[in-house]
Amino acid sequence: MHLTLSGTAHPDAVTLVLSAGLGGLGSFWLPQMNALGARYRIVTYDQRGTGRSTDTLPEGYSVSDMAAELAVALAGKGIDRYLVIGHAVGGMIAMQLALDYPERVTGLVVVNGWLRLDAHTRRCFTLRQELLLNCGVESYVRAQPLFLYPAEWLSENQAQIEAEDALHAAHFQGTENLLRRLHALMACDFTDKAQAIVQPVLLICSRDDLLIPWPCSHKLYASLPVATLQEMTWGGHAMSVSDSATFNDLLLDWLASQPSVTETTELELTWQKP
Repeated sequence: MHLTLSGTAHPDAVTLVLSAGLGGLGSFWLPQMNALGARYRIVTYDQRGTGRSTDTLPEGYSVSDMAAELAVALAGKGIDRYLVIGHAVGGMIAMQLALDYPERVTGLVVVNGWLRLDAHTRRCFTLRQELLLNCGVESYVRAQPLFLYPAEWLSENQAQIEAEDALHAAHFQGTENLLRRLHALMACDFTDKAQAIVQPVLLICSRDDLLIPWPCSHKLYASLPVATLQEMTWGGHAMSVSDSATFNDLLLDWLASQPSVTETTELELTWQKP
């Protein structure tokens, strides 16, 4: 697992751990880095088996495994208190961390999360799995933006999307890794566990999310003891990219009560699984 530390160098600054969705890449959070970096210590990472974290995932791989790997990686760098910001599967990792390591997690931001996989989302994931298995990596990669962004945003940003398609195809995480990560995500169920998450949680969803229907965040909100729910009207599943200005404002407003400083630095760290 590859960790990247950036943002403020002040030793008392709040540490934010940013966890991406199914793609698993820390670069997903680039639209948030400038907004957060002046006030917070930031950790991004490529999830195991993706990007710079080359590995073959075992059978039966789970969200609990994802959370444990991240906790070990952070502890290995002396990071023992942090707030986790997660998108989709990253949000599931954040909730599992809060349950398994409550003394380390000070709060959570769950973007497009859920308690139990929605029937519509299951259909979308099944279709994406069939595309990968029956049509190949290129078709899977080319279809992916359709689930992430609004149509008008895609129409206006085709050059960016095509460049990202080529990059994702060239650095594809591998069929077995992706399927095992996808199965872990589909099996994740917090229905009987969410009430045990006692840390403050910010939930953000988008009304036009094609992949995760916005009522999923409402159901999650109703099950959490201490939660705030914010809805965006536009932006799709990856609204942190397509409407980063609105998303960043919501995030910063909720984080405003956390200690902050302004001095910045950047450091690259690499962690190998023991």
